[in-house]
Amino acid sequence: MQVQSFKDLPISREVLKSLNELGFETLFPIQAQAIMPLLEGKDVIGQAQTGTGKTAAFGVPMIQRLDSNVKGIQGLILVPTRELAVQVADNLSKFGKYAKIRVLPVYGGESINKQIHALSGNIHIVVGTPGRIIDLMKRRVLNLASVRIVVLDEADRMLDMGFMEDVEYILYKTPRDRQTSLFSATIDAPVMRVCNKYMKNPEQILVSKDEIAVTQMKQFYTVINQNGKFEALCNILRQDGVEKAIVFCRTRRDTSRVSDQMNRKGFRVQALHAGFTQAQRDRAINDFKTGRLSLLVATDVAARGLDIQGITHIINYDVPNDPPVYFHRIGRTARKGTEGTAITLVSYGELSNFHNIKSLTKTRIEEIKSNKDKAGPDDSPIQSFY
Repeated sequence: MQVQSFKDLPISREVLKSLNELGFETLFPIQAQAIMPLLEGKDVIGQAQTGTGKTAAFGVPMIQRLDSNVKGIQGLILVPTRELAVQVADNLSKFGKYAKIRVLPVYGGESINKQIHALSGNIHIVVGTPGRIIDLMKRRVLNLASVRIVVLDEADRMLDMGFMEDVEYILYKTPRDRQTSLFSATIDAPVMRVCNKYMKNPEQILVSKDEIAVTQMKQFYTVINQNGKFEALCNILRQDGVEKAIVFCRTRRDTSRVSDQMNRKGFRVQALHAGFTQAQRDRAINDFKTGRLSLLVATDVAARGLDIQGITHIINYDVPNDPPVYFHRIGRTARKGTEGTAITLVSYGELSNFHNIKSLTKTRIEEIKSNKDKAGPDDSPIQSFY
């Protein structure tokens, strides 16, 4: 029988106390299916989107199984981006607060000397990007000989970013009798090659395929002339309920243009795309997290690994060319059981791509007819979504 809540799991009082403080009670599907096999020491392949609770799915068993009295790195988590390294490490530190498990994120773009100094302390878990992990290994300040548990998080993303050789090098340097788990939004042939090569009889847990596994998500779309999109966007944002939103555009140029236009209309907004320096990206994300900004206009650089609570809306200003990107985008809202709304502005030239997205999901994407379909040309181009 599958357990339903964290208190039903065979975990210590210390770990349970941390989870209670965080408000963790009912298990999400990936947690309900993955935690017990991981507690038992089995290898696991988990297919789940970001935002479905997978960090706790692999993090809680890791905290439970490690020994705070043993020196040396016992847990290793590989992630594709700096932002995800920080978020995962922060979550695991909270899970391990009373178990006295110490967690360190390591990544490029930050002083390596600071990370070397931190490693000289008693660190139990390292969460890092493959490049920085290897750099620290080659400097002989990160020794993986005592690693008992390895997690590959967002494995498909790491492979897409060209980290395959780095990941294999790191795995080769860890003990052969380690426990290995892999979590990925998509389980395709390249991901399975890694699983087959480095995992021992893994249990496969397929919680979601190419759709977001969140029932609280409300999805809408409207078909609109490309030239009417900006006015429609402003009307949506002025409606009640849009407290914190990400607007997704396809290109850097459109992201900057739409952000500039919104600033001129008085919205508290910042653009976010790969053309920014790391310091600029960090500042924009931090301002959004803390509420100094209520809106981000972003390319898909922000669609993966961005874990920000309280996002009420995702607005697709452009329909993505690749259908799975749609589900990665809307996964920024309706996180950890909260409600969220996704709205897509579909130009006539984007109808084919949008139909491909609709064909991939069993969840309903409701069409909202614009008022111009019903009234005169001077009326608002979009009606209420509520």
